Amino acid sequence: MNNHVIVTCAVTGGDDTAGRFANVPVTPAQIASAAIDAAKAGAAIAHIHVRNPETGKPSMELALYREVVERIRDSGSDVIINLTTGPGARFVPSDDTPNAAKEGSNLRPPSERVRHIVELRPDICSLDMGSLNFGKGALINVPSHIEVIAAAIRGAGVKPELEIFDTGHLALALNMIERGLIAADPLFQIVLGVPWGAPATTETLAAMKSLLPHGAQWAAFGISRWEFPMVAQAVLLGGHVRVGIEDNLYLEKGVLAPSNAALVEKARRIVELLGASVASSAEARQILALKARSGV
Repeated sequence: MNNHVIVTCAVTGGDDTAGRFANVPVTPAQIASAAIDAAKAGAAIAHIHVRNPETGKPSMELALYREVVERIRDSGSDVIINLTTGPGARFVPSDDTPNAAKEGSNLRPPSERVRHIVELRPDICSLDMGSLNFGKGALINVPSHIEVIAAAIRGAGVKPELEIFDTGHLALALNMIERGLIAADPLFQIVLGVPWGAPATTETLAAMKSLLPHGAQWAAFGISRWEFPMVAQAVLLGGHVRVGIEDNLYLEKGVLAPSNAALVEKARRIVELLGASVASSAEARQILALKARSGV
């Protein structure tokens, strides 16, 4: 079992949830505040998407990312900033026209998906390692596009967090590491319970963990009602954990989470009940071999 567990909090996500749930952070101020509060509750890392402040819809605007990052950095919080590169991959096919996209798609060139990473140089950023069916469409992450994004991440000096939705994604990740396209010491993030990705079961997580390189730093999380069971499973198998409103809106059955911090506090209790401790941001930087942030 891992004795020092890093907790990541994914504070808002990229799905169209804000109009239905008042607890989803929307504005840059709300998103930054959620990240800072999550850190106070025990999260060492904040995983960040941005939203249109007026509509609450997911956004890819560089100015919004910049404001969130600056607000966190200016606050004095030492939380590790982890920006997404996931948006720009969603494809919902037309029912009538071959190769045409319909409403709900947000396909973008890979260079656009990684622009904010190059500009803002966060501590960590996510990198989706493959395609999968998702909702009414699919998330399209083909190897050539992943390579473009990975090269930009490498050039910016940012640690990649490799999002692994299925075993084939892990196979591609290991191949790209072997070819020197991804640094040899990434953070692997195993994603469980996304329809139609890897199911959120003990057996699946154990199998995927067994395929990781020896000594790799890895985390896992479950979607929706599987969030907290997968916290426990990841800790017991030696991994780090992730919670947050991006993945799950409920503190327990029928009870909406009042905040991201509340989800982090529950995850912290689970970690500590299992006999481990929650890593501070400074400890997480050492574990992940990240540079210390100046001025904090």
